Amino acid sequence: MSKILIVDDNAQNLYLARFLLEQNGHEIKEAKNGQEAVDYFKNETADLILMDVQMPVMDGITATKIIKTEIDSMINIVALTAKAMTGDREEILSAGCDGYIKKPIEPDTFVNLVEMYLK
Repeated sequence: MSKILIVDDNAQNLYLARFLLEQNGHEIKEAKNGQEAVDYFKNETADLILMDVQMPVMDGITATKIIKTEIDSMINIVALTAKAMTGDREEILSAGCDGYIKKPIEPDTFVNLVEMYLK
């Protein structure tokens, strides 16, 4: 069983991601913005972080940079994003994300991609 931190300000996205991943035996922790993710990760660990890009308080790009440079450069962080414009992929990857999953979440694709990033 892997521990996954899901960071998203949308309750429906959190619910769906939690539901899908718990069905596959993963332990899920949640944060509603990037600041909560940074605070969580200062005291806890996870095997993977699924990070929404656009959130209030602190966005996912900023949170990813802080986690990767100040806390744990080896943690896999995968962006959850509806952003699909030219240049968005480069911005996400240059921030330190190891990849990204497009929203809205398509259940089978989502689970398969998460499992791939956990390996």
